[in-house]
Amino acid sequence: MRVVLLCRYDGSGYHGFQIQPNNNTVQAEIEQSLKKIHKKDVRIYMSGRTDSKVHAYGQVLHFDSDLNISGEAWKRAINANLPKDIRIVSAMLTDNDFHVRYNSIKKTYLYKLYIGKEVDPLLINYVGHQPFRFDLEKAQSTIQYFLGEHDFTSFCSKNSSVEDKVRTIYDFSIERDSLNDNIINFEITGNGFLYNMVRIIVGTIINVANGKYEAEYIEEIFKKQDRQFAGARADAQGLYLKCVEYNNEVVNRFIKNALKYYK
Repeated sequence: MRVVLLCRYDGSGYHGFQIQPNNNTVQAEIEQSLKKIHKKDVRIYMSGRTDSKVHAYGQVLHFDSDLNISGEAWKRAINANLPKDIRIVSAMLTDNDFHVRYNSIKKTYLYKLYIGKEVDPLLINYVGHQPFRFDLEKAQSTIQYFLGEHDFTSFCSKNSSVEDKVRTIYDFSIERDSLNDNIINFEITGNGFLYNMVRIIVGTIINVANGKYEAEYIEEIFKKQDRQFAGARADAQGLYLKCVEYNNEVVNRFIKNALKYYK
């Protein structure tokens, strides 16, 4: 049977999600827990990898198992072997033809940017930092240039091996945090994201918000199709994988209900 997991983690102490030789990763911790349960290696699949220091509210995973265990029991069993900064929020059983990566139709990322000379030390691992001025209205004026379908070659890492860099952005908001006036929240939803794409978009918007160039210049950056014309990559620790949406309503309801757990 195939088991789907909704996973939440603090990425501060990990070298990303995906397994790497000689480095501590989120995937390695979860697979080690599954190995203790199955007494053999079990591979998990992810909706999308996250880099070192990046966090997740709603990473979606799946694995296959021949054990007859309910969703709630899977959650308890896996969590029993995990460190406290990784939690399986919920688990469900699904058809074997469902795949957490290939069946996804939308992903939403959240980026938290702290504005001020010095970051609150209690937030240092959970926000990016902009020590200079930040004009929120100027930042918001950039949204129109990112919405819709575009070639995001200028907004992804030069190391990206993906040939097709066309992606569609469905929704994008930039708002001041309701609990902390020093934090600006960037929330972006699209049909997919290239390597470092969200962080480079945020870095480019920072350049507009601090007056380095006008919002209209973003059109030129798209036309250049060259990474060097976009802004610097924003800090990794401010990025969160918020949620994933699928072409499967049962899975979508499962995710929606699971995310309510922490609200």
